[in-house]
Amino acid sequence: MIARIVIPLILIIVLSDLYIDMHYFRKHYHVTWWQRLLWWVPCIGMVVYTCALASIRNFAPADLTWLNTYLFLLGMFVGPKAIFTVTSFLGWIVRKFITHTHRNWGHYVGILLGFLSFATYVYGLTIGFSEIRVKHVDLTFGNLPQSFDGYRIVHVSDLHIGTFDGWRKGILTAEMDSIRQQHADLICFTGDLQNMRPQEIVKFRSTLYNGMAGAVSVLGNHDYTEYVKENPQEKAANEKRLTDEEAQQLHWNVLRNQHIVIKAHGTETAQGTATKAGSSSDSIIICGTDNDGRPPFPNRSDYRKATRGIAGNAFVIMLQHDPSAWRRSVLPKTTAQLTLSGHTHAGQMQVLGWRPTQLRQQEDYGLYEQDGRYLYVTAGLGGFVPFRLNMPNEVTVITLHTKKHKERNNL
Repeated sequence: MIARIVIPLILIIVLSDLYIDMHYFRKHYHVTWWQRLLWWVPCIGMVVYTCALASIRNFAPADLTWLNTYLFLLGMFVGPKAIFTVTSFLGWIVRKFITHTHRNWGHYVGILLGFLSFATYVYGLTIGFSEIRVKHVDLTFGNLPQSFDGYRIVHVSDLHIGTFDGWRKGILTAEMDSIRQQHADLICFTGDLQNMRPQEIVKFRSTLYNGMAGAVSVLGNHDYTEYVKENPQEKAANEKRLTDEEAQQLHWNVLRNQHIVIKAHGTETAQGTATKAGSSSDSIIICGTDNDGRPPFPNRSDYRKATRGIAGNAFVIMLQHDPSAWRRSVLPKTTAQLTLSGHTHAGQMQVLGWRPTQLRQQEDYGLYEQDGRYLYVTAGLGGFVPFRLNMPNEVTVITLHTKKHKERNNL
């Protein structure tokens, strides 16, 4: 993780302190050499810390405390100094070449913005990451069996369970309570249960079981242990351990390019029945494909295998971790009327309606529709980085309706 951006990080860390040292300590305040040395000690420590994390073979250290501490220091101290440096430098340019005054207003703006960034970061790490929102979505379909009118699905995704170690376990418990309180007919989980290793799940088994026992799930990009440098045999063993944890310990139904039939009375039928799946008027199909991502994310999907045997008139709900697959694969390759995805976390922040994930992903959060077929992308329930700003952890309750139901209510 750090290795990918190590050079920009070091430049930000060093250049901010260098600017402050040269522009203020030497030029204006005449700080003594030993005081300046004390100023540079934290900077040197952060450079060493950065290089140490960048040297790790894996995406992140096995003990995430090291990474979380680094991110804490980065956001609390390096970030505000970088903001101050930029605004002070811009203020110097304005003063020297435009206003020709003696006062650098960028200095004061930088202090204010630096303080605000400090406060915002503290908020995002604590209150922001603790917030949970239950969002209700009502969808109407023409071919939904009448017996499923009012059927309630809880959609959750991206737990990144290792992040909830320590004091954050209380947040996970509250999330599971929120899921349980919805009394849904079905719980769907669309991937990224772990951060890097299936061992993260062990200490949270009972908490997850109490909130999501019986869920139908698929795997996300983090669930393939792609972020740990291991040989193919070890990766396969970890992948199997994760699916075994979900199936045997949590009692989840893990769909690996498969589908199941849900009957109106709540029973599930495995793939491979004698008649075409979904041909009955009292059943729907839950179809789940492995992650279908664009590079650098893995693509393990097999839509032909997942949809084999599904009747053409069946009502199909597709579970796919990566929402970019909706236009690229789901719409052209399947008849799924509703697709549920995660992956983006909605950027874990939103400022004036803008999310950073909008730069890369067309469908990054919320409900999307094309020709009567829908995609819902949830904001997720966690994150590899424990920070959220104006984008709470989300439990989505999707209620299905038939068109007849809607017409009846309009009379």
